[in-house]
Amino acid sequence: MKYSLRTKLTLSYIFVVLISVFMISVVTNLLLDKHFKEYIIENQERKSREIVFQVSQQYRMDGTWDKEGIESICINALKQGMIIKVVDPSDNVVWDARLHDNHQCEQMLAQMERNMSSRYPNWEGKYVENVYPVSNKLGNAGKITIGYYGPFYFNDSDLAFINTINRIITGIGAFSLILSFLVGSVMAKRLSTPISRVITTARMISKGYFGDRITEKFNTKETAQLTETINNLAETLENQESLRKRLTADVAHELRTPLATLQSHMEAMIDGIWEPDTQRLKSCHEEIMRINRLVGDLEKLARYESENLILTRTSFDVSELINNIIQNFENDFASKGIGISFSGEKEIVHADKDKISQVIVNLLSNALKYTPKGGAVEVMVKGEDDLTEIYVRDNGKGISPEDLPYIFERFYRADKSRNRMTGGAGIGLTITKAIVEAHKGKIEVKSKVDEGTEFVITLPKQPV
Repeated sequence: MKYSLRTKLTLSYIFVVLISVFMISVVTNLLLDKHFKEYIIENQERKSREIVFQVSQQYRMDGTWDKEGIESICINALKQGMIIKVVDPSDNVVWDARLHDNHQCEQMLAQMERNMSSRYPNWEGKYVENVYPVSNKLGNAGKITIGYYGPFYFNDSDLAFINTINRIITGIGAFSLILSFLVGSVMAKRLSTPISRVITTARMISKGYFGDRITEKFNTKETAQLTETINNLAETLENQESLRKRLTADVAHELRTPLATLQSHMEAMIDGIWEPDTQRLKSCHEEIMRINRLVGDLEKLARYESENLILTRTSFDVSELINNIIQNFENDFASKGIGISFSGEKEIVHADKDKISQVIVNLLSNALKYTPKGGAVEVMVKGEDDLTEIYVRDNGKGISPEDLPYIFERFYRADKSRNRMTGGAGIGLTITKAIVEAHKGKIEVKSKVDEGTEFVITLPKQPV
């Protein structure tokens, strides 16, 4: 059987309180018993000494006893649970509580036994007598025998005190139980409410509705982190869903144009409107090649993003490689009126030279496309301890902040018109990122509209 978090939290509060009250009750009773026993035994001995002292004061200077005084002292002691017997030096009885009222003595001992049995069911107490000598200035005056129920006993007042303590503990336990239920319910509700809200949002996400957000604020750190994570997940999935739809539309757009061109040309030639001459067949061939390049780019991207991508690593000077690639682009940059420069010292890296070449070519091609006439492109190589950094900067039109997070997505292009004059299919940067990450490196981009764009590639010098 499954229980809700709220029920479990409430029951856990109640369980903790019950255990706490039980432990407090047990410890309190154990300590109370221990110290109360010690107190009763010490008090019994103290009272016995006081009685011995008081009785000794009743011995007159003429060697006789004040029996009335002794009787008063011993009757008072009897009321306190002590049976007194006083004898003179010749063992003659001066006063004996049992001779005075044996019935009362037996009743008192029976009451003590009942009291102790009510507290300790297996109590094995018995009647105990202690003998104390009596002396004064004249010498030995006799002895006193003090009997009581031992080794210790609780009178009615003592038991009432102990029972009151237990009733207070029981009352506190009951109050704590009710309070724990109320507090537990409130706290459980405060903890379970945001989780229930997260469950609702997660269910909406699982059904494909990504627009729901948890707007409530929670002051519990973990709960706040959980809701923030769910909100970020929903936002990410919503963005991914948007990109997926855009990807489908972009792929359709990329394929539709050449296919529509091929279809119209073929239909015209089939209907006899056009003659299938070399020029028209060449135009159809160009459209077929465009489709073929698109499919090839997709295959290449799938291969680069595969975990089983094989890199043919060699050690080479990345600065020399970039210089050679720039020389191949010099005519293109010059014809467009764009300046290009390179700076950097010799940097040896252990990587796949052909794939790193493709990364540099893709970035320079982008810079060439998006940098206007009269602009400038700067390429720089910097070496760190175990890393090599490659910078490609231009002062072109830049990338808008809303497009910047998605430029490495396949088929994503900031130009929504997808004009071929301003770019390709939108796979080049995706391939670039896949190659860099296959080398355990990273690529970052910074851009401001109308100021330019900077790509930063970080590569480990040795395989990670």
